[in-house]
Amino acid sequence: MVGAETMRQLMILRHAKSAWPDVPDHERPLADRGRRAAPRTGRWLRDTGNIPDHVVCSTARRAYETWQLVEGALGASPPVTYDERLYAADRADVLAVIRETPDWVARLLIVGHDPGVPDVTLHLADPAQDDLFDQVRTKFPTGAVAILRLPDAWTTVDPGCATLTHFFTPRRGAPRP
Repeated sequence: MVGAETMRQLMILRHAKSAWPDVPDHERPLADRGRRAAPRTGRWLRDTGNIPDHVVCSTARRAYETWQLVEGALGASPPVTYDERLYAADRADVLAVIRETPDWVARLLIVGHDPGVPDVTLHLADPAQDDLFDQVRTKFPTGAVAILRLPDAWTTVDPGCATLTHFFTPRRGAPRP
């Protein structure tokens, strides 16, 4: 079991590019571009050693499909919880999901949507990390993932408590340090 004093890692993934067929929003599938991009994100997570212990994914079809493609390229199958609160989530909803994470989880991956995904990333990240923070603030595109290091327990996440360590976009890759 991971203790409360253990450093935690939060990975926040925005679903890949979705299609716009004539279906309810919750049932929108991924577009071809999204189906190509999601495995790139999974390979990047695998290649950089950012493998989650647990995944919490929106119940929307495009989020589910994104996770399935990321997982296939990740080479790991962590336990997954599908949480309807992440669909159309605002910052408070995403933070509630994060704060409910069990203590045994050291690396959590959230698969969600705009505007909750970039909003919670910017809320938790220390803004002193100018370059990465500015990139997230400028645009958090579909299929992108932000990785934050948290020094305390999931229950204590507060504004500016995290260090934004990585920001990967499937189109551009990861920024150079």
